[in-house]
Amino acid sequence: MSNEEPLIFHLQVARKKPENIKHPEGYCPFCDRENLTNILDKDGDCIWLVNKFRTLQDTMQTIIIESKDHLGDQSNYSQLENRKIIKYVLECWQKMINQNKYKSVLLYKNFGPRSGGSLRHPHFQIVGLDKKDGYANISSKNFQGVDIVSRNNVQLNISCYPLKGFVEFNVQMSQDGDVATFADYIQSTVKFILSDNFYHGHYDSYNLFFYNIDQKIECKIMPRYVASPYFIGYQISQVNNEESLMQIAEALQKRILAE
Repeated sequence: MSNEEPLIFHLQVARKKPENIKHPEGYCPFCDRENLTNILDKDGDCIWLVNKFRTLQDTMQTIIIESKDHLGDQSNYSQLENRKIIKYVLECWQKMINQNKYKSVLLYKNFGPRSGGSLRHPHFQIVGLDKKDGYANISSKNFQGVDIVSRNNVQLNISCYPLKGFVEFNVQMSQDGDVATFADYIQSTVKFILSDNFYHGHYDSYNLFFYNIDQKIECKIMPRYVASPYFIGYQISQVNNEESLMQIAEALQKRILAE
């Protein structure tokens, strides 16, 4: 497969998937733990398993159920719980990378009605791509930005070269960085995005995307909204002006330093 070729999506499989974001009363397979199958590993409340509804051709799709709490999320976990989850997720991701079976292995999370997800129950996805380089359109420049805070070889910034556009936050951890600090910065940023302090509470959705680039673990935290026509039609991203970026960075910095 050329890297320019799109992934093949199987709509017939997708139609069978349960959904409870738009319909909260819908069945939740992640709450029904006794009937989970193809489990790869467990750690406390976290369960890593093969995705029952594998919609993408030439891939291995897996899921990590983060919690027993259907309404759990980085925004409401305790600090300790969030640290354990992020550490476990990174370990599972690395295990799949170490299998050397895939051209690339992607790690991400959907949250909220605009994130591309179908289930409210908190979960990450680890996807091995057989023939496609998931990093082909990513560069280290996409993680450069206005510095917010830095501690224990972990940095948080607001991107000056976003992938999709406007406001994206990057948490960067070097090889000897502290995973707990990495998890804390992710949690603080998610809380900020969903709070009234960020665009007056306009956002209810986000994505977490993880990358292993230049010997760093990168997490891009992306608030989700209706995409700009410049991005949809021309793949042209936009970024807020410097004054706006500084205002957002200062507001998030103030929140983190007060925690």
